[in-house]
Amino acid sequence: MRQTRLIRNIALGVENLLLHKLRSFLTMLGIVFGVGSVVAMLSVGEGASKEALEQIRKLGSNNIIISSVKAVEDESMTNTRIFMSVYGLTYEDYRRISESFKNVQKTAPAKIIRKESRLGERSLELRVVGTTPSWFELVPRDIIAGRVLTNADVEKQAPVAVLTEYGARRLLAAEHTIGQTLRIGGDSFLIVGIVRSESGQAGNIQIPDQEVDAYIPIEVARRYFGDIQTRVAAGTREREKVELHQVILQIDSSEHVEPTAAAIEQMLKRFHKKKDYTISVPLALLKQAEATKRRFNIVLGSIAGISLLVGGIGIMNIMLASVTERTREIGIRRAIGAKRRQIIFQFLIETVVLSTTGGIIGLGVGIFIPFVITMVSGMATVLTLWGILLPLLISMLIGILFGLYPAIHAAQVDPIIALRHE
Repeated sequence: MRQTRLIRNIALGVENLLLHKLRSFLTMLGIVFGVGSVVAMLSVGEGASKEALEQIRKLGSNNIIISSVKAVEDESMTNTRIFMSVYGLTYEDYRRISESFKNVQKTAPAKIIRKESRLGERSLELRVVGTTPSWFELVPRDIIAGRVLTNADVEKQAPVAVLTEYGARRLLAAEHTIGQTLRIGGDSFLIVGIVRSESGQAGNIQIPDQEVDAYIPIEVARRYFGDIQTRVAAGTREREKVELHQVILQIDSSEHVEPTAAAIEQMLKRFHKKKDYTISVPLALLKQAEATKRRFNIVLGSIAGISLLVGGIGIMNIMLASVTERTREIGIRRAIGAKRRQIIFQFLIETVVLSTTGGIIGLGVGIFIPFVITMVSGMATVLTLWGILLPLLISMLIGILFGLYPAIHAAQVDPIIALRHE
C-alpha cells in the first residue's frame, strides 16, 4: 500500500514538473553545472597528484636515501686554488650504518662516476654506478634482456655491466645486446643485462637511477676508477675525493623509518665535521604529498560546491513560486482531507526529482569534461568512485534541504484562504 502511494506521489510530482518543462529544465541547470564542476575538478585534482605520488612510491616507502653533497664552505671555495676537496659518505659510514641498526634489512651503496663510453664507433657519456645486487631490489626496474648483477659478480670482481634501456639503444642500436664488450673510460666491460630506466625527481628527492646509467660491481668501480675524480671545467682543474655518493637503506617497517632516519642523522653528525650529506625519507614526502592532495581536493570541492549551492537556491526560488501558483490546488487538497505531511511530502518529491535528475545529468557532464581535458592537453585526470557518488548524494541532499522550506510553507497555507485564491 505504501509503495503504491509512493509511486503515485512520484508520478504526480513528475507530472507537475512536466507541466512547466522549460522552467523545470532551467532550474535543473544549476544542479547540472554544480555536479559537473565538482566531478570535473575532483578528477583533475586527483590526476594532478597521482603522478607525483607514484614517483614518490617508486622510491620505496620503507627506504631511506643518504646522499653525499658538497658542504657550503667547500662550494664557496670553488674559485680558489685548492688541491682537493674531500666530502661525503665513507665506507666506514656504510659499515657503521649496516652494523648498528637492527631495523635495516637491506643496504645498497653506490659509487657514481661519469665516464665516456664507447662501443664500436658509437660513444656516449654514461653515469657509471658501482653498486651491489641489492640495488636492483631497492630500486626495482623491469629486466628487458639478460640479467642484473649477482653476488658472484661482486665476489669475482667481474668486469660486467648492466645498461639502462636508453643507453643501450644509443650505444647498441641494431647490434645484439647481451655479450657485447663496452669500453668505459679505458676499461672493457661485458654487457650482461639491460633494465628499464626511470628519471626525474619526486618532490625534492632525485630518483636514484637515470636514463644513462651503467651498473657495475662496486669493488670493480673502486679498483678501476678509484675514489679521486678530476673534473676540468672553464679552464680550471678540480679534484675531489668521494668514497660513496649514495647509500639506500630498506627498513623493516614503515613505523621505524623516520625514527631510524633520525638516529642515522645523529650518528653521522658525530663523524662528520661539516654537513656534507643529505638524508631523504620518501615516506615523509609521501605523507606530505597525500596531505597536500587532501587539502587540494577540499579546496577544489568547496569552490565547485558553490555552484551546487547556487543550484539549490534556484530550486528553492522556483518551488516558492510554484507554491504561490498552486495555492488553490493546495486548498482543495486540504479541504478533501489531505494532511500537512502529505503536502510537504508531495513538494519534497518534486524537489528531489529535480535535484536527482540534474545530478545524474551533471555526472555525465562531469565525466565528459575530464575526458576532453585529457584528449586536448594530455593532462592526467582520474575519476574515483567517491568523486562520482559524493556530488550525486550532495545534489539529492540539497534538493531535500532547499525544498523543505517551500514544502512547509505550502503545508501551512490556510485551506479557506487558499480556496478563495484566484
